[in-house]
Amino acid sequence: MLLELRAENYAVIDHAIAVFGPGLNLLTGETGAGKSILVDALALLMGDKASSDVVRHGADKAVVACVFEGTPGAETILEANGIDSEGHEIILRREILSNSKGRVFINNQPATVSALRQLAPELALVHAQSETLGAFDQAQQRSLLDRFANISEESTAAAHENWQAIQKKLDALERDEQDRLRMVDLWTFQRKEIENVQPAEGEDGTLEIERRVLANAEKLYAAAMSAHEFLYEGASSAETTLRAAEKQIEELAHYDPKFQEAAQQLASARASVEDVSATVRDYAENIQASPERLAEIEDRLAVLDRLKRKYGHTLAEVIAYGEDVAAKLNEIENRDEILKTLRADLKRAADAYCKAAQSLTAERTAAAKKLEKLAEAQINDLAMKVRFAVAVTSNEDPAHWTAHGWDTVEYRIATNAGEPLKPLDQIASGGEMSRVLLALKVSVEEGANKTQSRKKTQVPRTLVFDEIDIGIGGRAAEAVGQKLKALSRSQQVLCVTHLPQIAAFADQHFLIEKKEHSGRTKTSVRLLEDTDRTEEIARMLSGATVTDTSLKHAEQMIKTSR
Repeated sequence: MLLELRAENYAVIDHAIAVFGPGLNLLTGETGAGKSILVDALALLMGDKASSDVVRHGADKAVVACVFEGTPGAETILEANGIDSEGHEIILRREILSNSKGRVFINNQPATVSALRQLAPELALVHAQSETLGAFDQAQQRSLLDRFANISEESTAAAHENWQAIQKKLDALERDEQDRLRMVDLWTFQRKEIENVQPAEGEDGTLEIERRVLANAEKLYAAAMSAHEFLYEGASSAETTLRAAEKQIEELAHYDPKFQEAAQQLASARASVEDVSATVRDYAENIQASPERLAEIEDRLAVLDRLKRKYGHTLAEVIAYGEDVAAKLNEIENRDEILKTLRADLKRAADAYCKAAQSLTAERTAAAKKLEKLAEAQINDLAMKVRFAVAVTSNEDPAHWTAHGWDTVEYRIATNAGEPLKPLDQIASGGEMSRVLLALKVSVEEGANKTQSRKKTQVPRTLVFDEIDIGIGGRAAEAVGQKLKALSRSQQVLCVTHLPQIAAFADQHFLIEKKEHSGRTKTSVRLLEDTDRTEEIARMLSGATVTDTSLKHAEQMIKTSR
């Protein structure tokens, strides 16, 4: 559910905040007040293309932001985009700069327009006049039908994923087979070269240390023995000096206890000197100058360096390269058997997918017959006289296999008697399109509610309709209001309207006002209380002059709607 929408320096809006609630949220106001501007702002937050034209004159940037309740699906999308969640809410913000650049933030973290578009189907469907069909493509049409009958795509999606994975492995094995065969001799040589050397990870580092020791044996022996002499053997060695100092400190401690700790420290230091002295003495005794071993190590290091120059920067990379080459050779040697196994696996996976897709087609075809009858009746309640059909077309060619099945779902309509059924994108009026979508949504919810025991297909939680009432009035307008109210019982609905018959059904009624202040036009958003709401509906009934009759009529309309 959409909790809050903010806009700053956006078109004619200086600063506006709207806090929405559950149910039916209606936006009204005089023509040109900026009602559709708020819908456009929300569309931007759903990933629509931005333009610097929306930046208020004199401002550096426009800012639009909103807060949605979080959903499990939205949390998954955030995680996939590396965005941390913010409790149970999702905060979207978009800045449009006057130089046409912009920035996107999700939960106050930098993000992309692509991430907004991924979140949009999970949060809201914005059906604006400017994009009548953009928010209602064939994927949405299929989703609505699946929602109507509570059809699950899970088994088909799993079968498609399995088939696709096997197909990719088979394609990779068959692709560029001649090149692979030409590489056999090279791979064979490389594998033998690495196997003959048998490198061990980290071996070069150990050998390098041993080489340095052997190459400097005399110098190391002299240094070790000199250190032993200074530490222990010499007449003025460190050990002799410390022993003498220790005796003197012990004499002081005999008379003054505060020197006892110092005596212990000197004893400890003398012990450390003795340990180091013994270590360097033993090291010197174990140094053996061996030209043969030095030559052997240098030869081994040269071989290892040659491998590293050819196959990797480290011995670990060389070993990994050898394993990869061995695997490629094994694959070629066993190619026929592997291909046979993969083709059998692919046949079984394809059969499983076809079975799942056929079942999905059968469910959709049956559901389409039910939906088209219900939707046609709902549409004709909205001051239209139409014929309506839902076409489910299957294409069993593997090129058309998807995780959603192989069906194309298309809604078709004839708005005048004697005309053939045509796709919805050929409807001339945006207002007609909005009413058709409203009728479809109501039909879908009625169908879905009858089968609560089966798993529901996720649809947008917030539905937005911009000026759904174009070209209607009277009883048709009241029917639109009733349908919006019915739809809002299961999903949050936002609607821009000019008709009092629709406004009377609002759970939350917002007034969009345009006023002049300090020589600038500003648009504001205000949530109406009962008295103000009655006056606004009366204004919608009678125009600029609100009469007692229009007030009474407005009160009656609100009372009747409840």
